Amino acid sequence: MSVLQTVAAFIVALGVLIIVHEYGHYLAARLFNVKVLRFSIGFGRPLLVRRGRRDATEWVVAAIPFGGYVKMLDEREGPVDPAEVARAFNRQSVTKRIVIVAAGPVFNFLFAILLYAGLYMTGVPEAKPILAEPPAGTLAAAAGFRSGDTVRSIDAEHVETWEQMRWHVIRGALERKALAFEVTEDQGGITKLTLDLRGFAESEQEGDIIERIGLRLFRPPLAPVMGRIVAGSPAERAGLEPGDRVTHAAGKEVDSWDALVRVIRANPDNRLQLTIARAGVNRVVDIVPEAVSANGERIGRIGAAPFVSPADTERSITWARYGPLDALAKGVVKTWDISVFSLRMLGKMLLGQVSWKHLSGPVTIADFAGQSAQLGWISYLTFLALISISLGVLNLLPIPLLDGGHLMYYAIEIIKGGPVSERAMEFGQRVGLALLLVLMAFALYNDFHRLLSG
Repeated sequence: MSVLQTVAAFIVALGVLIIVHEYGHYLAARLFNVKVLRFSIGFGRPLLVRRGRRDATEWVVAAIPFGGYVKMLDEREGPVDPAEVARAFNRQSVTKRIVIVAAGPVFNFLFAILLYAGLYMTGVPEAKPILAEPPAGTLAAAAGFRSGDTVRSIDAEHVETWEQMRWHVIRGALERKALAFEVTEDQGGITKLTLDLRGFAESEQEGDIIERIGLRLFRPPLAPVMGRIVAGSPAERAGLEPGDRVTHAAGKEVDSWDALVRVIRANPDNRLQLTIARAGVNRVVDIVPEAVSANGERIGRIGAAPFVSPADTERSITWARYGPLDALAKGVVKTWDISVFSLRMLGKMLLGQVSWKHLSGPVTIADFAGQSAQLGWISYLTFLALISISLGVLNLLPIPLLDGGHLMYYAIEIIKGGPVSERAMEFGQRVGLALLLVLMAFALYNDFHRLLSG
């Protein structure tokens, strides 16, 4: 995917999530008849301004897209017409102020729930939790997993998809605990295995944790035939089409999709010649695999998926599709799980139990936005839901300047029976700004370190 497409996917995602968050504040303010002066997407110089009919609210798109705000009538920020004093934010009860401030993050969570519910109702294709042979020397090999094992449950919780299994294992790795697996063997027998992650080193928690543990998704042997071609990928630019069968790569005969993948992975940014058979005619195409990073290794990728027969699809893919109520319930559970997991990860970072290298900034998020958009609308909506949850969790942290910081002030106000002093709030603003700058510095450092290290 081009840089322009990645930037576009990032800006769309950012715009949608900012609108959702700020609209929560806006609706809550309207609910309590607080006058809204401006609804801004972005900061800085206004690029587009439209004045609404109700209260002459300004609807603004500003130059710096990293955030937004809802400006309400407030006596602390300027003189207020005596006739409208009752509509000023600072004149509202502490309960109403809490609702207005909390509505932004709450809308982020609700948005994620609705996205997940919509995906579950539409139907999401997910890989079944069938394992390939784990590499020798890995924790999965030591636990006794074998090729063809299908995971039934982990710690007595039923597992239906590969993604559910990954979620359990990643949490177990970060918490360094032993996981009790129940698997169905390829021959049909049921056995119990223990994956001991108590000694999983922090240094191993970079990149694909599942791959480092040795759990690999089983893939049926596939012919080197092109299936889906990703738009804007090296495969599309080279003129490859679905149904093309690769017979030779870099002068070597290719008899399977895995063999083709090995050649491509070994040649990042190197020009390759592929011999393909199309409609009974052989032809030669030149292709340059793009370089990507995987587990600290620089590999090649062309943006093509193999053709999978209906029989193989039925064996390895399941459709997660639910009715409206069940889909909504699953959306709530998934949003809750990710929110709690995010908070626990932040806590472990503060305690030094998890590396700060897990923290990501706008560059990494933009990269994920581009990759998810490239994979299709299901991946992009899933990405939006995940980032919406992250935005909600971040804004609830008790850091001045964030919504959570304001909620902290209101909690103190309830306890002491009066508002926090202007001096204390000013000091808190400075501390909050310093903390946010430190967090942003860490995130940007991680972003550019990933970028420069490939």
